Amino acid sequence: MNWEQLLSLKRFGDTHKRLRKEQDETRLGFEVDYDRIIFSSEFRSLQDKTQVVPLSKTDFVHTRLTHSLEVSVVGRSLGRKVGQKLLEKHPHLRDVHGYQINDFGAIVAAAALAHDIGNPPFGHSGEKAIGEFFKTGEGRYFEDQLTAKQYEDLCSFEGNANGFKILTESRKGRVGGLRLSYATLGAFTKYPKESLPKKPTKHIADKKYGFFQNEKDLFQDIAEELGLVKRGNDNDVSYCRHPLVYLVEAADDICYTIIDFEDGINLGLIQEEYALEYLINLVRDSIQTKTYNALQSTQDRLSYLRSLAINTLISEAVDIFMEHEETILSGEFSKALIDYSDYEAQIKDIITLSISNVYQATEVVDKEIVGYKVINELLAVFSKAVVNNLQNNVSNFDKLILKSIKDYVDLEKDNLYDCLLSVCFYVSKMSDSNAILTYQKLKGNHL
Repeated sequence: MNWEQLLSLKRFGDTHKRLRKEQDETRLGFEVDYDRIIFSSEFRSLQDKTQVVPLSKTDFVHTRLTHSLEVSVVGRSLGRKVGQKLLEKHPHLRDVHGYQINDFGAIVAAAALAHDIGNPPFGHSGEKAIGEFFKTGEGRYFEDQLTAKQYEDLCSFEGNANGFKILTESRKGRVGGLRLSYATLGAFTKYPKESLPKKPTKHIADKKYGFFQNEKDLFQDIAEELGLVKRGNDNDVSYCRHPLVYLVEAADDICYTIIDFEDGINLGLIQEEYALEYLINLVRDSIQTKTYNALQSTQDRLSYLRSLAINTLISEAVDIFMEHEETILSGEFSKALIDYSDYEAQIKDIITLSISNVYQATEVVDKEIVGYKVINELLAVFSKAVVNNLQNNVSNFDKLILKSIKDYVDLEKDNLYDCLLSVCFYVSKMSDSNAILTYQKLKGNHL
């Protein structure tokens, strides 16, 4: 892979090539990507989607929105630092093509901003709930009516693939979705493969999948424009990762490792003295003891250590990326950047404590129980109505349901897979509160 192709400014529907040296420096194409994401309704809904601890009334706890903004800030720093080193190593990108340091930061920042935009309500348990509906619930009925890959899309419903759909799906008046640059879409797609075969190798690009069957052709067009290397066999769509994916992933890894841990401390789920020791071990080489000892509140001490920890991990991730740039460009780099960290032991200790004290806390488990119940009911009612409509067999209740969702679900879909996926898409874009409110209405508990 080569950087000139990987930094493509092309957008869906373009009929001519966009050249970097002809860009308006006051409003670069990659910066437009960021603006389009942040003003989208799907991004705004993240303010009422669970990060870890649900529906908290405290100011401390992160939502998907605040998490995404923080990941974007870290991603921008990673992109700029890597961009500076890449332009020093490959000066023709700057001198011939006009690329600048901030271009790399803008691409990574935009992709990082959108990295959770496809997550359903109730966190990752929402993804699992959608999958379980088709794998073991009422949705099993459809297995024999779908291809293996279509059915796997539903059984392993994936927020990353759903995010790609949100960013790219055409609808009336909005052809090409948000029409982001192909460079940003490439950097967004952590798993550039279809749902089957499932985990064919231990390469990190094969961990999950990145697009649904009805976005497969579009992704292939993007991959070819970017020059992504084909992987797997001719029967399956699978590509090497865009190199900047590794920076988006690192930004997310850094933030959730440190900030979920911080939330746990602020909520009292992790003892302060015990937890601060873990963070100090991570920043022992950069901490200024006098400055730290002068801080009086838990929040101030945490903020200081968090800042040092993030800065430490950013610098290290940049070094790892540049050390392995050639392997990354060849598609052979098979792990996340953070897996090569010298601080692996400290990171593992922090994540282990977060799992036991935060991710498995009573309120988090309760959220997952509610999520399963709510999403199962929504899918059962909506999918039945939409499928009955496809088969011209609607009941009076179905007609009422179809009227309530006609502005959100395309009822003109002419095949079962698209109908079912459109229902999942609709439910996935709901906020936590909207999903609960809709569930209550269906149960007759809200007028």
